[in-house]
Amino acid sequence: MKQISFGEIAEFRNGLNFGKDSHGMGCLIIGIPDFKDRFYPDYSSLGEINPLGIIKEEDYLRKEDILFVRSNGNKDLVGRSLYIDKDIKAVYSGFCIRARLTSSVVDPLFCAYYTRSDRFKSSISTSGGTNIQNLNQGILANVKLPLFSSRSQKQIAKVLSDLDAKIEVNNKINKELEAMAKTLYDYWFVQFDFPFDFAQGIPDVNGKPYKSSGGKMVYNEELKREVPAGWEVNSFSDWIKNDKSGDWGKETKQGNYVNKVSCIRGADLNGLNGNGEVKSPTRFILEKNNHKLLEVGDFIIEISGGSPTQSTGRMAFIIEETLDRFENPLICSNFCKAVTLKDKNALYNFAYEWNRLYDAGVLFGWEGKTSGIKNLLFESFVTNHKVAIPDSKVMDLFYDYAKPIHAQIQTNLKENQKLAELRDWLLPMLMNGQVSVSEAEERLVHDSYREVAE
Repeated sequence: MKQISFGEIAEFRNGLNFGKDSHGMGCLIIGIPDFKDRFYPDYSSLGEINPLGIIKEEDYLRKEDILFVRSNGNKDLVGRSLYIDKDIKAVYSGFCIRARLTSSVVDPLFCAYYTRSDRFKSSISTSGGTNIQNLNQGILANVKLPLFSSRSQKQIAKVLSDLDAKIEVNNKINKELEAMAKTLYDYWFVQFDFPFDFAQGIPDVNGKPYKSSGGKMVYNEELKREVPAGWEVNSFSDWIKNDKSGDWGKETKQGNYVNKVSCIRGADLNGLNGNGEVKSPTRFILEKNNHKLLEVGDFIIEISGGSPTQSTGRMAFIIEETLDRFENPLICSNFCKAVTLKDKNALYNFAYEWNRLYDAGVLFGWEGKTSGIKNLLFESFVTNHKVAIPDSKVMDLFYDYAKPIHAQIQTNLKENQKLAELRDWLLPMLMNGQVSVSEAEERLVHDSYREVAE
């Protein structure tokens, strides 16, 4: 197959370095965190900088630019790419390199997908050394790109981008579903306007908003606010039946370590919730530790880790559809703790109240340090932090509302996982010419019919 050097068809430009006083206004900026587990940037979550008159027109990104991680302490991130798929007023940090095609010989989208292939990763590693920590323009310029016909390039890019488009549709659906459930939670349990049948004196989906309609409120001294009459004020521990410690097991089967599991770490919690990939390692645990396996209704809470800007206490919960995403039983790592509730119908109330406090930064106040590592003072927090505990009938109504929403979210994530696996399998096969576009399309049709059949 014919090849062409990246440097023959593209120009490269390093990003700019901005001081701390540059943040907060001006234009969007793409930095290292925006590269993780994405092909296109998540434009809605980009940071902002104040350009202060130092940015030239050529510093701004354009549609069809490709960005690379130039330098990072995590060598696995170096060389990772992002494709800019629309015009946007944005710049990129000094830890990045931009490639802008100057020739129509190579299709920009095809080129962007090639930069995600193992052949590309191998090329930059060979050029820069096996322990590459920094990428530079010279290394990129020397990378050889396969020179398919223009028609073939566009066909290959379309096959791969169609898979990514379906993943993105599922992600958007999930965000909308999650927003619906969160809005209802806030309306019912923060504003206290859950539906209430005043004639019968019970919560009812066809009732009127409780607080707005004059429902009786009682001031609580511990919370320093009013709560609906009849609601208790207690700690999270009042909801908890028991907890399970984590288990790291062994990397390979050995001795009595024979039970194969997938181990959920703190780094996997966002992916479990649908905000990234889950890369839980396979481990082997003792049979006597099977009581630590995660079950439907369990919560996984990160008790060690965090960062200066992120507290410990990240959380995910397990439902049937979550378990369906994995081939192995699940367990959490030693840096996490699993929690089981007394009442399964309290699942979503516990989850949304915990996340509400986490998002508000409350858990920063319940951390200690050991050898420089932050630890969540879990027992102290769940025992001493007071929360309003709703009437069980209101929780039942919310459980019935939230359950199908989260089942759909996890089902979509399982589909995304299959789509990503298929894309990642097709990518090198198409780039190497081992699979034709027609064969790839047949595979897509076959998998679609199989999914419908299942």
